Amino acid sequence: MPKYLVIVESPTKVKTIKKFLGSNYEVMASGGHVRDLPKSQMGIDVEHDFEPKYITIRGKGDILAALRKAEKKADKVFLATDPDREGEAISWHLAEALKLDPKGKNRISFNEITKTAVKESLKHPRAIDMDLVDAQQTRRILDRMVGYRISPVLWNKVKRGLSAGRVQSVALRLIADREEEIAAFIPEEYWTLDAGLLLDGEKKPLTAHFFGKDRKMDIHTKEEMDAVLEKLKGARYVVEEVKKGERIRKQPLPFTTSTLQQEASTVLNFSTQKTMRIAQQLYEGVELKKSGTVGLITYLRTDSTRVSDEAAQMAASYIEETYGESYLSRRASSEKSDGKKIQDAHEAIRPSDINRTPAEVKDSLSRDQFRLYQLIWRRFAASQMAPARYETTTVRIGAGEYRFQISAQRILFEGFRIVYQSSEEEQEEGNVLKTAIEPGMELTLSALDPKQHFTTPPPHYTEAALVRTLEEDGIGRPSTYAPTITTIIGRHYVAKENRNLYLTELGDVVNRIMVKAFPSIVDVRFTATMESLLDSIGEGDIQWKTVVRNFWPDLDQAVKDAEKSLEKVQIADEVSDVICEECGRNMVIKYGPHGRFLACPGFPECRNTKPYFEKAGVACPQCGGEIVIRKTKKGRRYYGCENAPECGFMSWQKPADQKCPKCGSYMVEKGGRLVCQGENCGTVLKK
Repeated sequence: MPKYLVIVESPTKVKTIKKFLGSNYEVMASGGHVRDLPKSQMGIDVEHDFEPKYITIRGKGDILAALRKAEKKADKVFLATDPDREGEAISWHLAEALKLDPKGKNRISFNEITKTAVKESLKHPRAIDMDLVDAQQTRRILDRMVGYRISPVLWNKVKRGLSAGRVQSVALRLIADREEEIAAFIPEEYWTLDAGLLLDGEKKPLTAHFFGKDRKMDIHTKEEMDAVLEKLKGARYVVEEVKKGERIRKQPLPFTTSTLQQEASTVLNFSTQKTMRIAQQLYEGVELKKSGTVGLITYLRTDSTRVSDEAAQMAASYIEETYGESYLSRRASSEKSDGKKIQDAHEAIRPSDINRTPAEVKDSLSRDQFRLYQLIWRRFAASQMAPARYETTTVRIGAGEYRFQISAQRILFEGFRIVYQSSEEEQEEGNVLKTAIEPGMELTLSALDPKQHFTTPPPHYTEAALVRTLEEDGIGRPSTYAPTITTIIGRHYVAKENRNLYLTELGDVVNRIMVKAFPSIVDVRFTATMESLLDSIGEGDIQWKTVVRNFWPDLDQAVKDAEKSLEKVQIADEVSDVICEECGRNMVIKYGPHGRFLACPGFPECRNTKPYFEKAGVACPQCGGEIVIRKTKKGRRYYGCENAPECGFMSWQKPADQKCPKCGSYMVEKGGRLVCQGENCGTVLKK
């Protein structure tokens, strides 16, 4: 029997795919990339037409040795890395390292890790797509040039350990620009006026909004509002016009990487990094109680909303059997938005089998895996269902010289809403008309409700909003959103609090230097143009070296100019209230490779350092000391006492600052409630 070697990226995939193949197939993992540019130098030979210098990644020698040994025993090698540019590049690096013919038909790819998809891909091996490899290689080279040429400038002018990046610097600028908008915003006053109006025989008033006269009228001040209220005194409220119509709410498209990250952030409060980590687990395979290891979703890095005919037919059968024929979508199973170029080999993110419902797999998944799978499953099912239909009613009411307006709607047909409502969908249905309303009817005024408002500044970016902006502006691609955000937070350029992203002092300094010295690098249009050029390389329309040759001279000159013209910037360390026990100074908060720590500002005379723990703002229930946020060795957060190890208090939930009124034990915050931790008590209070 012939022997075949299948090389994938992760050990999890090995376990999943081995199940589908016979004993004559050996499945091994490369652990991702096996070759890369060296860390000790830029690794690009500028003098010899920008040839990259690839080396084996440290720690991958043993893996490559094992792969080479297995390759010699195999009659055929299949490179089954991820179905995107980076996966194509990993296959090429593997082919180079194993001395395979890159033009030989060794490459297979599948959009989902199911038995059918894997076996079908083995029937159609192909050559490595060098256009896709070149596109990924160009991205890596451009990013390396920016990082290795600009970062030393930041080290010299600000502090060591900083970094610049082709995409991360643009993301930082977007956040900085938003901060400037918020700081410069001047609120403006405006007023609204609602009237509660009763129909004969009804107990609940309808809410009518002030419209104005013949045209919409804005009310800016209290004086203007008082003038309107004066003229409404004694007015009769008479229905002048009733308009009925029908509104269609289209079913949503299935998830792309960007929309999944946005929705998971809004609905599940997941960071982009967490969303991608859990989606990767669902894609690579989860051990199900009845089926063994199964890949539950299709590939998670995609900007396509395309759905395969097979998946659409399977969905149609499920929907018809479960909900009835009237719930089936009549539109095509895929759409492409804004005319953007997408890798059409990809599909949208969807369940690999719609018949594998969230309820069926719940017991086999962790809580977070279940919540994300349920979100993906519902969104896909909704995308294949009929639109929702509403009856709308607009009522124009005369009141003296002014007009009010009532808007009401009711659902005629739920359609896709039976399984899914997006986070952006309006939750309130507004007014509901129980009694027919006709022109000429008079309504009774129950109350007028004038309210003062002030315009609000644009909101701070959240991770979801930043991903949306990066996608809309054409910056980065599905695989880059999460690492970009993780990097700017990890470098302490941006702080994340209550979902919002805030610019730090360090981030402000770095951004100002980048805008001043490297305006093209942080220019949104320039970065979007570079993404388009990478797409063109992937499609074989442009040679990759042409792009690099045009990029390098301007970058090199900008770095030389910055080294001469930029002044050194000093950033003061944040002073803490912790006193150094060796010299009596207030210790300062510094940033190291593993996060924040406390250091004595008297260095080098005093070299005292200690861990920095963020205070939770409550007292320890056992000894009265400060509760601080600590981490386990695996990185899980918990609440412990600052006096540890003398005080052994710990809790996974944040302790509350009040004791249980029933038993006197400490309470913890869970959601919007306080829960007693005393034995046999279980008292629950509203927060």
